[in-house]
Amino acid sequence: MHRRRFLVESSLATLGLSTFALRGDSLAMQTPAIKEGFLESLLASWESGIPKWLQETRMPAVSIALIRDGRLAWRRAFGVKDTGTNEPVDVDSVFAACSDTKPGFAYGVMKLAERGVINLDTPLVKYTSRRVTADPRVELITARHVLTHTTGFPNWRQTPELPIQFTPGSQYQYSGEGFSYLQSVVVAITGKSFERFMLDNILVPLGMTSSSITWDMSSVRRIAKPHDEKGQRIAGKYVTPPSGAEAAEGIARYGAAAMLMTTPADYAKLLLEFLNPKPADTFRLNAASRAEMLRPQIKTGFGAEGLAWNLEAHAGVPRTFAHSGSDAGYYCFAAASVERRSGLMVMLNGDAYAPFLMKMLANPSGPPAAPQTLWPDFARRFFAA
Repeated sequence: MHRRRFLVESSLATLGLSTFALRGDSLAMQTPAIKEGFLESLLASWESGIPKWLQETRMPAVSIALIRDGRLAWRRAFGVKDTGTNEPVDVDSVFAACSDTKPGFAYGVMKLAERGVINLDTPLVKYTSRRVTADPRVELITARHVLTHTTGFPNWRQTPELPIQFTPGSQYQYSGEGFSYLQSVVVAITGKSFERFMLDNILVPLGMTSSSITWDMSSVRRIAKPHDEKGQRIAGKYVTPPSGAEAAEGIARYGAAAMLMTTPADYAKLLLEFLNPKPADTFRLNAASRAEMLRPQIKTGFGAEGLAWNLEAHAGVPRTFAHSGSDAGYYCFAAASVERRSGLMVMLNGDAYAPFLMKMLANPSGPPAAPQTLWPDFARRFFAA
């Protein structure tokens, strides 16, 4: 699996985002009209502008879900699944969530902690005999370190030996390796495969019926295929399902870090568990656990890190929790505010996401925002409205 963390961070920093013949789908949500002036203007701008912006930037498709007042208020998809076939996307088209997989996995881990199955501050070596590195500091690493990206691991190792680059817990460094390690521990203590853990504890209980960790030929037609910066289909991906051994190897390595396939509306169900939560039960978190996930745990360049959520602070904006993800041919980002009970999930199937988002997130009735302030300016308008 190709990882491009440095390039992704560079592109997101340019946009001010944190580490975060085309036809439109006609299946907009049949919900009461959104009457707020800002949203009315925003949606009108997107309805008229997105088809044009897709063409201008060679972005094949975008799918969006908006939450307002604690409910899914609007969803829309524009463009095509595959520029080779021009088959249109719709609101049920599935995209790769990439690193936005992490908060969903973290939600399940928090429930294990709530039930006493795992302690966030107990070294993971207490739960497994597996040693992912010979560095003795591995004995310090806890689930909290993984969920806050403070393990000391790199994002992905470049050598067979996994290095620990600083004392665990002492600083922030984004790491997929940490999530891979914690995934192996969860599999060991629950006795379930990762796919089964996600289905039983997150996807099915939260009603994320369009989401999965694996795919097969029966579901491949729903997938919005990945494209490069020129809008050309990336060959070989999502054509033939991997063999059982290949799939197992991929899931064991990247499952918790990046393998969720979903739709924006499905992912919105995870956001709604924080914005308009249902009562705690066998699978849903209680208020204390939700608050702990959104509590600042360590300072970062974008504000702070909670448990698998980026906690952003922008002047004039209620604190938001957010996450973004990218892999070859895909980009997505989610952001939400508990105070405003509002949020959004945006998913794209092309590498030209930066120029496209420059157009999509721009103020339709104001002066152009500088690239580095694009997201803070949009967040200010969206969450303050």
